[in-house]
Amino acid sequence: KGKCPEDGWDESTIELFLHELAIMDSNNFLGNCGVGEREGRVVSGLVARRHYRLIHGIGRSGDISAVQPKAVGSSLLNKLTNSVVLDVIKLAGVWTVTSCFVVPMATGMSLTLWFLTLRHKRPKAKYIIWPRIDQKSCFKSMITAGFEPVVIENVLEGDELWTDLEAVEAKIKALGAENILCVHSTTSCFAPRVPDRLEELAVICANYDIPHIVNNAYGVQSSKCMHLIQQGARVGRIDAFVQSLDKNFMVPVGGAIIAGFNESFIQEISKMYPGRASASPSLDVLITLLSLGTSGYKKLLKERKEMFSYLSSELKKLADNHNERLLDTPHNPISL
Repeated sequence: KGKCPEDGWDESTIELFLHELAIMDSNNFLGNCGVGEREGRVVSGLVARRHYRLIHGIGRSGDISAVQPKAVGSSLLNKLTNSVVLDVIKLAGVWTVTSCFVVPMATGMSLTLWFLTLRHKRPKAKYIIWPRIDQKSCFKSMITAGFEPVVIENVLEGDELWTDLEAVEAKIKALGAENILCVHSTTSCFAPRVPDRLEELAVICANYDIPHIVNNAYGVQSSKCMHLIQQGARVGRIDAFVQSLDKNFMVPVGGAIIAGFNESFIQEISKMYPGRASASPSLDVLITLLSLGTSGYKKLLKERKEMFSYLSSELKKLADNHNERLLDTPHNPISL
């Protein structure tokens, strides 16, 4: 069905499944002789076993999501992973998402890929409106793509730093909507900054016909962040949201998920990725989600929320004991 199973599988079942996928790839056929082939020839048995003999990677030279005829098992792994991840994103709160794909790059480079895809749609645009977030990879993602970030300073309300909506709209009018590639907003951030006002930004983007991308780096684990994306897409415009695999699914660093509400546009982004790609991030997240199941992942989400509440109350006590003060940032559900 292409969905994450409710109950997790045991390790031997997952390994059997992966071996069944691997024997569908041509390099693992009995009697195979890979004359002239550069792929599928791994000299170290340890390396082959580490990757469950899934050596071909994913995609084809023109599209990271395309099926590779000589690697049916690896292609099936890719399709299944994207389908299972889509199911989990819906479970986490963005239930109207229509498409996503795992990309073997961390969040910053995945944002760059998105900006480069948009360049073809908006050839005159050279600016990206960016409510300030002090995180280097977000900033570099825009510069690497060749655009000029227009930094919008936040406004202080109580202890919290919020999006300055008036400044965003004023800057759009000053620069001209056609000269702006997109608005680049953020959900997951460090206190005292709180998630951007996504609903209001989404409405502004819809009104001025400007694309809107959300950096949701570690937001899948937060029901609040996911709710903001769902609401933003409902009332206005959100073209895509990007999240890290390691932060949300506890796998090694090196992968991200690009997701959105327009399937053809998400496919356009996947076609921008040059060449094939490593299957490792897809393999890692599929193994993890098959072992957890939806019940296991829901349990982790619930535990995280409970632990954050406990951390908050205990940190407040500690601060009081030392004549310090824990900042009051109730709208940031992840950071203190």
